[in-house]
Order: sequence, then structure tokens, then C-alpha cells
Amino acid sequence: MMMAQRASTGTVQNLNADIVKNLDLPVPPLEEQIRITTILDHFDELTAGLSSGLPAEIAGRRQQYAYYRDHLFSLLEARA
Repeated sequence: MMMAQRASTGTVQNLNADIVKNLDLPVPPLEEQIRITTILDHFDELTAGLSSGLPAEIAGRRQQYAYYRDHLFSLLEARA
């Protein structure tokens, strides 16, 4: 019997161990699991780097902008 035929909607009233034991759950080979895990770990590192690095970069650029803006205004004031 296919899994879709065993599935029901809502609350399962008659779940028994034999039905659960006989379910076929596809699991990729270990090499494929390792490959997927490596990809997900790399993606996690990239997103973590963006989450922490990007705000710091924006703050640095704002500070740099403020410095040069103030420096430019001080040069203009010195000419006046």
C-alpha cells in the first residue's frame, strides 16, 4: 500500500505500530547526506557572515562619510 493511501487528514484515531513499522521512508545514501550537510553548513556560514558583517560595514561607511563631510565643512569654514 502506498504511503498516500495510509495518510489521513486531521487527527489519526487508529495509529498502530504495524503501520508505522511498515512505512518506507526514503533516506539518501550517506555520501549524499554529507554533501547536503556541507552545502548547508557553507550557506549558514555565509548568511551568518552577512548578518554580522554587513551592519558593521554600514556603520563604518557612515562614520567615514561623517568624517569626510566634517573635514570638508571645516575647509570651507577656513576659507570664509
